[in-house]
Amino acid sequence: MSEKKRPKAPAPSLANSSPMDQRLLESLVKLMRANDLSLLELRDGGKRVVLRRGALEGPIAVTSQTGSSPASTHAAGASPPPTAQDQSPDLIPIKSPMVGTFYAASSPDAKAFVTVGSSVEEETDVCVIEAMKVFNNVKAECKGTIAKILVTNGQAVEFGQVLFLVKP
Repeated sequence: MSEKKRPKAPAPSLANSSPMDQRLLESLVKLMRANDLSLLELRDGGKRVVLRRGALEGPIAVTSQTGSSPASTHAAGASPPPTAQDQSPDLIPIKSPMVGTFYAASSPDAKAFVTVGSSVEEETDVCVIEAMKVFNNVKAECKGTIAKILVTNGQAVEFGQVLFLVKP
């Protein structure tokens, strides 16, 4: 009996596969190596794939090409990432509810929602997170005073990343 040869599958594409398709991810990693890329972000409709390789130097700035992105100025009172002493039990973290881009104000010419020392209530808007061209207001969901701002304007943030620390 002769052995049938299977035709090779076509190269994977983002349009035809899940973001977790191993063949797609492997081909993207090869593309990154071949072009010496440290960050690759692809979007296709509702699908999004972000790949990073190597050590990242500082925050990643994500920009919008439409010119309609809010606040292009640096967040007032922004602080470096939290240290062990910042994580004291008396400070309440305000975390990012999603992956996206952090903006301190609703538009480039508007003042920041909050700065260090601002008083907040549960319903106080503290920032905007842009995800896939949708701008989502983030509420404080606690009462107190902003003690630290841990991200900068225009910085990419992850789900659950601490954005602010509030002193009750």
